[in-house]
Amino acid sequence: MLRPYSSNSLTAVLNSSLNTDDVSVFDVIVIGSGIGGLVTATQLAAKGAKVLVLESYIIPGGSSGYFEREGYRFDVGASMIFGFGSQGTTNLLTRALAAVDVSLETIPDPVQIHYHLPAGLELKVHRDYEKFLQELTAHFPEEQQGIRQFYDECWKVFNCLNSMELLSLEELGYLMRVFFQHPLACLGLVKYLPLNAGDIARKYIRDPQLLQFIDMECYCWSVVPAERTPMINAGMVFSDRHYGGINYPKGGVGQIAQKLVEGLEKAGSQIQYKARVKQILTENGKAIGVKLTTGKEYRAQRIVSNATRWDTFEKFLPAGEMPPAEKRWQQRYQKSPSFLSLHLGVEESVFPAGTECHHIVLEDWEKMEDPEGTIFVSIPTLLDPDLAPTGYHILHTFTPSWMSDWQGLSTKEYQQKKENAAARLIERLDKVFPGLDAGLSYMEVGTARSHKRFLGREDGTYGPIPQRKLMGLLGMPFNRTAVPGLYCVGDSTFPGQGLNAVAFSGFACAHRIAVDLGL
Repeated sequence: MLRPYSSNSLTAVLNSSLNTDDVSVFDVIVIGSGIGGLVTATQLAAKGAKVLVLESYIIPGGSSGYFEREGYRFDVGASMIFGFGSQGTTNLLTRALAAVDVSLETIPDPVQIHYHLPAGLELKVHRDYEKFLQELTAHFPEEQQGIRQFYDECWKVFNCLNSMELLSLEELGYLMRVFFQHPLACLGLVKYLPLNAGDIARKYIRDPQLLQFIDMECYCWSVVPAERTPMINAGMVFSDRHYGGINYPKGGVGQIAQKLVEGLEKAGSQIQYKARVKQILTENGKAIGVKLTTGKEYRAQRIVSNATRWDTFEKFLPAGEMPPAEKRWQQRYQKSPSFLSLHLGVEESVFPAGTECHHIVLEDWEKMEDPEGTIFVSIPTLLDPDLAPTGYHILHTFTPSWMSDWQGLSTKEYQQKKENAAARLIERLDKVFPGLDAGLSYMEVGTARSHKRFLGREDGTYGPIPQRKLMGLLGMPFNRTAVPGLYCVGDSTFPGQGLNAVAFSGFACAHRIAVDLGL
């Protein structure tokens, strides 16, 4: 049951100015329980704020959630998890859990990705940095120097980030403190803010196939090639995989959100499930609360939307009153494609000893960004066998797919199209994992429509991507919005997409709100 809070909390100020009869009042309301939203909520709860998280589904996590079928526990989204390192400041998931006195057992993955690329380019990104460089250089010996120069420059970015506490870049006091503590690191980051990974790669590398490989290195997490991937993000990903490493949560990715909720409640705040937000309430232009589809209303001093910016400013608020800043953002960014996802149960004999957990499959460089071009594969049971029945593995595979391809279909047509698309993917994957088709024991197919329905994301999108080449991260908005009292968090805000990136967004959002509320 939800508990409104007494007048000795920060909400007393709000209570005094609003008619709150039969309305529950909180310090902060967070719409959505994705990782960005939960990190915001738990960081604020740890500082003493009374927070209410409203989640439309029956479990937390969004695309970092899970579901269970016939003895399998499937991750909804990707299983390649950054942010669980034990040192530095970029281990944001470890730090987020610790802030509310919870923790997770994780399993280290010795290889980030096994690439299966055109022209027989087969290579692994080892956790060991030098081993990775050696393997890549073996394929491109004439680019030995350029390879090291590019990836070493990524380390320069990472080392700047990893030397300072990662909080809100909107807060002047934090910026001044960090600058005086780490002036060289700050100046280094300023240098890279307007740059993209492609700018740096082409400074050192000439081989077209190697540049295509670096495009894929970016595309597999940013959904755009290197020329549109901010160098700050690339520096984080391309270095942290060797520093903190890829670590899989014991029990599945869904455990991250479950543990954050546990910590949220231990800290005295709350989450409500099956709570679908219809409207962000405003008064004199300021966000003051939310209204659910049931008609129930809640008030708070600050509102945080973990929904996409499209949902936030076109559904929760009147689209005709969209602030000019949001219109400019929509001119710079567009919705990325959604995914066609297959969650498979497979006989363990299909995967020989030495098979890696994560794979990328592409047969034609020209089709990298096409629908069903690049195939992403995760086999998390190679790290945590308890997620599947004895004798079986989970294979989760997904590939870009647009909502427009799944609209206007009858139920029969939709089902047939799903079956045909699944068959195409399995046929391609059977060449990488011989016997896959014959070894299937379970299959569930999700489309862009599934992602929209269960994750509440406009067109099932993975997140925003640049419409054209931009100046690095300079066009990505921070957490505050043009609507007073309203903040955004997640992949529509700085620094963008990826689990550790949205955790960063959550830390930044919570810090900005804490300063604004005087916590």
